[in-house]
Amino acid sequence: MSSKSLIDAGKVSGRKTISPETKQSLLGLAMVLPSFAILLVVVIIPIIQSFFLSLSNGEGGYDLSRYTYLFTDKGMRSNIIFTLRVTVITCVLVMLVSYSLAIYMRFNQGPIVNLIRKTYMIPLFIPGVIATYGLINLLGNHGWLARLIGLVGLELPRIIFDQKGIIIANLWFNIPFTTMLLSSALAGIPSSVIESAKDVGVGRLTLFTKFIFPLSYKTFLVAITFVFMGVIGSFTAPYLIGPNSPQMLGVSMQQVFSVFQEREQAAAIAFFSFLLCSVLGAFYIRSMAEEEKAKM
Repeated sequence: MSSKSLIDAGKVSGRKTISPETKQSLLGLAMVLPSFAILLVVVIIPIIQSFFLSLSNGEGGYDLSRYTYLFTDKGMRSNIIFTLRVTVITCVLVMLVSYSLAIYMRFNQGPIVNLIRKTYMIPLFIPGVIATYGLINLLGNHGWLARLIGLVGLELPRIIFDQKGIIIANLWFNIPFTTMLLSSALAGIPSSVIESAKDVGVGRLTLFTKFIFPLSYKTFLVAITFVFMGVIGSFTAPYLIGPNSPQMLGVSMQQVFSVFQEREQAAAIAFFSFLLCSVLGAFYIRSMAEEEKAKM
């Protein structure tokens, strides 16, 4: 064999080929990069900027005085407690109603079930501002419900411009989407599993706690995470039908930013709200990671 042939053979043998696994990994990375770039520009960078802005003390230095104010000022403490209370109550009510509707539609048939399936998604297609305006006309002191019961000598208690109004509005916004998620999860549970459990005499409560809920637990976490983040960051309903004091954190942040022109304090409220959402987000990610490890 000539020396030229030996050199060419050495080049061919020394050339590195990309394995199919590596190609697949690079393809997956290329598909993820656009979404990550959008997330970086729209979410991550603004969060970092808000954090550093919240540390500014207005005198050219950096400290935690803005966050100290959140917990030492009586009004801000009331806003935080009010926001958490509304969020927790809303999450509990949404999950109870949505789970009940999803289970009822999964294990029952008939005209009522068909009616629910055709109508429960309607609130998703009504803009929040319009829905809130409708609640004002319905439940306000001079709304048509107050006028209707006034004909029989009754007086409608105060519902809107209060904590109750915000909760009712958030129920309207969140129940349809949550019911849709849970219905999809319950639809994936094999009927044979349910029927086998019933055949051996399993009661309804045991059937739910031992079979239905564990098989839909992942979707349950997804749903409650979305509801929690949506309520804690809500603005339209709390601004239009919420009380003047205390306020939800979203409304309080808008007031601090636009009325009092305190950008640093508004940034501190925004970053604190992000931390509250991150707690539930971290719990969700940890639960999913533990579940994946259990499957391996």
